[in-house]
Amino acid sequence: MPGFFICIYSCYNILMAKSREDKVKTLRILEIDQMIREGRYPNATVLGKHFEVSRSTIMRDLDFLRDRYEAPLEYDQQKNGFYYSDPTFFIKSVMLTEKELFTVSVITPLMEQYKNTPLEASFHTIFKKITDMLPGEISVNPAFATNDIQFISDPLPKIEEETFNRIFQAVRTCCQVEFMYRSLKRQEYIPHRLNPYQVLCQKGNWYVIGLDTATDIIKIYSLARMKEIKCGKTHFRKPADFNIRNYIDPYFGIWNSSEKPVKIELLFSPQISTYILERKWHDTQELTANPDGSVYLSYSTNQLEETLHWVLGIGNAVQVLSPPELIERVKTEARKIMEKYQ
Repeated sequence: MPGFFICIYSCYNILMAKSREDKVKTLRILEIDQMIREGRYPNATVLGKHFEVSRSTIMRDLDFLRDRYEAPLEYDQQKNGFYYSDPTFFIKSVMLTEKELFTVSVITPLMEQYKNTPLEASFHTIFKKITDMLPGEISVNPAFATNDIQFISDPLPKIEEETFNRIFQAVRTCCQVEFMYRSLKRQEYIPHRLNPYQVLCQKGNWYVIGLDTATDIIKIYSLARMKEIKCGKTHFRKPADFNIRNYIDPYFGIWNSSEKPVKIELLFSPQISTYILERKWHDTQELTANPDGSVYLSYSTNQLEETLHWVLGIGNAVQVLSPPELIERVKTEARKIMEKYQ
């Protein structure tokens, strides 16, 4: 079961933690788990100073870690600290309030968009377990409990369950992975090695971003085009300064680009003005309704390819005003399209 779903597995124990002290303890144990998984080899003295609690409190936390979560906790005499004898172990818990769990339980219809993945069945199973734990007096709006809501998703590639399992496990345990990959421009699969930092989902398509060890460059790979994934014995530490927004534009595309952001300027015709005005397209956008009914939109991004696809999808209802390179790419694509119908 994928890592970020299985983390809900032990949420019942979290819900039972009603006092502030219990919640603080839970957060402390989760952070201790992370420090151990990152290979810091913390000991009771270091942890006590870090959390500003007594050494005996830390020892009780470590005992709790062993007993409740069955953590394979061992002590390394040479490194003077604790480690996991099984490097794939992690605490399967997440902090959720009862209200948050209820919110999760009423979005089951959204699972329709995950039919290309093994996530749908996992979500349904987990949501049923969660709702079974809720008090009986909670009522559910019938609109969320019936088939009155229909979600329509784009055609999506199928992703094997094994791919999900191994990638999510690798991200959680900071484990380097080896895999075979077929890019969009190739027919054959090529071997790759990656330190996976984070999983991304864009419009139902799933990707993993991390450090490609052969080139020492941050790259993004589609889970749908990966196979034969192996989690090796090499572990890594995710850079503390890693920021996903330095590599993608969450509004217009996840494709890693070394180009600097440029200002995009678009002019939309009156026939789709309402559609453009009622949405937020980018966090840097400037949106203006003109007296003639047209709409001006500008924003900054380095995702020219994604912007090109978006503009082409709108057709003659939009005109690119700048930058010049985007105008030329639109003209080139338009000529290629015309050639196919001559």
